[in-house]
Amino acid sequence: MSIITLTTDWGLKDHYVAAVKGKILCLKPDAQIIDISHEIKAFSVEQAAFVLKNCYENFPKGSIHIIGVNTEESEQFAHVVVKANDHFFIGTDNGIFSMIFDDQPEKIIELDIPQDSDFFTFSTRDRFVKAAIHLTEGKPIEDLGTPVDEVSVKMLFKPVTDKNFIKGMVTHIDNYENLITNITQELLKEVGKGRKFSVQIRGENLQKIHQSYTDVPVGEIVVIFGSNGHLEVAINQGNASSLLGMNLNDPIMIEFAD
Repeated sequence: MSIITLTTDWGLKDHYVAAVKGKILCLKPDAQIIDISHEIKAFSVEQAAFVLKNCYENFPKGSIHIIGVNTEESEQFAHVVVKANDHFFIGTDNGIFSMIFDDQPEKIIELDIPQDSDFFTFSTRDRFVKAAIHLTEGKPIEDLGTPVDEVSVKMLFKPVTDKNFIKGMVTHIDNYENLITNITQELLKEVGKGRKFSVQIRGENLQKIHQSYTDVPVGEIVVIFGSNGHLEVAINQGNASSLLGMNLNDPIMIEFAD
């Protein structure tokens, strides 16, 4: 059975999700369609990339991932299908793929397949679905268009490091308002070298990284490494973003004992 996932910013109020699923089932009645998320912030390729990066490898190899976020095609941003880590991804080459993968994908094909309508505002239904069905049938990815050497690169802020500190930022706020940063456990070990440290946020100095949210009393701030290996600031059974007044791109610093 073919697995096709959907990641979009459409929400569930309108007809968009149902229209795409209906189109898939018309062409491939036995397709297994998995909703990754339809609550991506409108036009946020950064959030879509974060969500996909942290879940796609949990799907079976050969899965096909349709990305319905900011999909309008232009001379600068083409529609593409890429193969990476034995998965396929279909979307607009607007920098999103460079944020999902650490390296250039194994194969990149600029789509050269006709749309199913004369309207160009719903390419996920009218173009991406056709590419996905092609792949479910085991046909070569190369038949979908023209090979491209590399995907467009969108630069993300990287943590700044010195021998005594790491300066990072909030890159994602989840549904619980936990603050997920771009500081990884690997980077902390590399810079910290086992030294004592303090995590500094909004005037708070937190000197311990816990294993779980419930390691502190309800209502208190807790710092952990999430399942994706990134430093996360939360409040046990609370909303860290609102209560700490922190938003995307806000700074966070780890300072090490000299």
